[in-house]
Amino acid sequence: MKYTHTFVICAYKESPYIEECIQSLKQQTVLSKLILATSTPSKYLQELCERYQIAYCVREGQSNISLDWEYALSVADTEYVTIAHQDDIYEPDYTESILGAIEREVKEYDRQPLILFSDYTELIGVEKKANRTNLKVKRMLLAPLKNAKRQNKTFWKRWVIRFGNAICCPSVTYHMTAIRKYMQQDGRELLFQKHFRSNVDWETWEWLSRKNGSFVYITEHLMEHRIHAESETTATIQDAQRGREDYEMFCKFWPKWIARCLSGAYGESEKGNMVS
Repeated sequence: MKYTHTFVICAYKESPYIEECIQSLKQQTVLSKLILATSTPSKYLQELCERYQIAYCVREGQSNISLDWEYALSVADTEYVTIAHQDDIYEPDYTESILGAIEREVKEYDRQPLILFSDYTELIGVEKKANRTNLKVKRMLLAPLKNAKRQNKTFWKRWVIRFGNAICCPSVTYHMTAIRKYMQQDGRELLFQKHFRSNVDWETWEWLSRKNGSFVYITEHLMEHRIHAESETTATIQDAQRGREDYEMFCKFWPKWIARCLSGAYGESEKGNMVS
């Protein structure tokens, strides 16, 4: 079968939720190529891949979020790639919705998507949370992109991320053909910059927002993003480096004095993503 889309599961150590993630990808209404990529290989991960017939790829070297994501993209050979986070669950129509949106972009609007992403719910324990305050704020920031005519406009692509990172990273599908072309043009060796930990994705959106192509926002809840005490989301919010990264990002959109005020307020607001 010839695939146009790949899910690469980025696995770190031995998450108790990863099998549920794999099952959600195997249950898609439209099947994609599946790969598991890790820098922390284990018998557990290898056996999971054998059981579910998934390609198993191991990156040599120390774990690093940007390099792990970079490797995840490198092992896929399709035009479109989603980095599936090991703790999250994808709704059965995620792939079908993404591919449908791509077809509309190309055939109806005659333009290329750079990234496609969806709305989502948060999963805390077994409970789905669709209307937590932070989700409402993100939807408000993303509202301009509900208008398809704005999705390829630089002003609006930058507007929706200038007050914070409103795009849910695990919901994103990357158009790698277009992205690699722009990386080559800019001499950008890595899509995800190594010195970032918490804002590695936000920096990528900022860079892409200045390129020709659309940010396609799908308003349906196509995934469940799990929040738990050991999650990367919780860890990065607790990390003191977070404030420095927030300030660096806001400086890409605002004068320094405004960036300083926004980074402080943003750090407080992001605590709503934590669970104890």
